[in-house]
Amino acid sequence: MANKPSSTPIKIRPRDIGKVRRIALSAQGLTKDAPFGRGISGARKAIAHIGYVQIDTISVVERAHHHVLHSRVPNYQPSMLNKMLKDRSIFEYWSHAAAFLPMQDYRYSLIHREEILKRRQKWFRPKKDKMLRDILHRIETEGPLRSRDLEDTRTSRSGWWDWKPAKRALEQHFFQGDLMVTEREGFQKVYDLTERVIPPEIDTSKPDFRDYANHLVQQQLNCHGLVSRKGITYMRTNPKLKSAVKDQVDSLLEGGHLDEIELPDGRTYLCHAGQLDRSAPRSANKIKILSPFDNIVIQRERLQSVFDFDYLIECYVPEPKRQFGYFTLPLIYQSDFIGRIDCKAHRKTGVLEVRACHLEDGVTASFEALASAFLAALDSFLEFQGCNALHFSHANPKGFGKALRTLAKQKQPGDKQWPITTQNI
Repeated sequence: MANKPSSTPIKIRPRDIGKVRRIALSAQGLTKDAPFGRGISGARKAIAHIGYVQIDTISVVERAHHHVLHSRVPNYQPSMLNKMLKDRSIFEYWSHAAAFLPMQDYRYSLIHREEILKRRQKWFRPKKDKMLRDILHRIETEGPLRSRDLEDTRTSRSGWWDWKPAKRALEQHFFQGDLMVTEREGFQKVYDLTERVIPPEIDTSKPDFRDYANHLVQQQLNCHGLVSRKGITYMRTNPKLKSAVKDQVDSLLEGGHLDEIELPDGRTYLCHAGQLDRSAPRSANKIKILSPFDNIVIQRERLQSVFDFDYLIECYVPEPKRQFGYFTLPLIYQSDFIGRIDCKAHRKTGVLEVRACHLEDGVTASFEALASAFLAALDSFLEFQGCNALHFSHANPKGFGKALRTLAKQKQPGDKQWPITTQNI
């Protein structure tokens, strides 16, 4: 697959798509056991590389911001995220959604903060500026505060979503840059003055759009392996930024620093020049269980194009219209997305319930190999969920369910012994 002029995309043949997929998975740290190291140091390196972990409130299984790191970092523990907040190696802000980001990238959040401050983007700004001043003064004099530390003076509320005015004021200060989250107590944010949170060595100069565009292009190439022009500015709407990214990409293509490739579906992507001429990363015969908000999953159009995986989180779909389940988790095997599971962690009883496991049509690996890899993946996933027993309710196709049932009766995988019960598989 020799390089062609930048004006002519390199056409990827269907038989070569596996290499493209391995490049994408490897860039995300999903082809090796410990690509970033282990424990909290590995978690710091993982966030620095992939750019963010999305914060999730749904807790059917362990929340997404923990799940994303568990998928990449052996020995990761949920308590480590708050430790990283407190030691200032990460910070909380907005990416395409609420997220934890590497502190080294703080300056690239300043453009969005300025948009909020100058009211070029809307937020839940309180009607009274006096409240903004009073809350900021309290934190200046009293130290870090939570929203529950501020009195709610309303006589009625219209719903759980109707934030009290003090909470809105805190979030306004947070989004416009006066306050940062210094730690979380449970799921409660603790706010402090930005100047008391940012480490002195961190660059706090606001980038121009050219600088920001260069950062985004390089970050996306490094953490995804291949990116679309649209994907570089995913969920970012600022026209000046989009223009700067276009200029940056065009310049890199013209200079021979990027290759443009065309996948079998006709969509085009960008990668580092010569990327396709290098040896493809290896993929292990292991299954990884991913979060619905995993960084490699979140851009659905890219997921469909690169991996031919049509995925939807059905918790927002009325129950009668759900096809696979309330909160399905994608499954990767080797270089392919091979299925999804709908599961729930019953933490009081210690049972992880796999309500349904669906394999994609056309999966070529044997059911026995997939069942063995799946149970091995569940070995660590079960512990991560705080559970010590596993219950299967349904598996599709039936041959896969039979292989699971047969293996479940045998000695359990790994060093741990945990009971498995099966029903209707």
